[in-house]
Amino acid sequence: MVGLLGRVTGTVGPGLVGEVIVRIRGGAEHFLAYPAAAQERFETGTLVTVVDHLPPRTVYVTSAYGS
Repeated sequence: MVGLLGRVTGTVGPGLVGEVIVRIRGGAEHFLAYPAAAQERFETGTLVTVVDHLPPRTVYVTSAYGS
């Protein structure tokens, strides 16, 4: 999971439980998402990178490509 790209499908930010969709295992799956840095906020449609995974369905994300 760590290092995979995902697209935000529900706003990720401080105090929010967001959602991202990640292409994995030949398909695409939704995960609950939190920002890796407390001040980050990602709106729907933003491309993010998974930096930590807490099984079964939680990920921490940061901006992809430094954007």
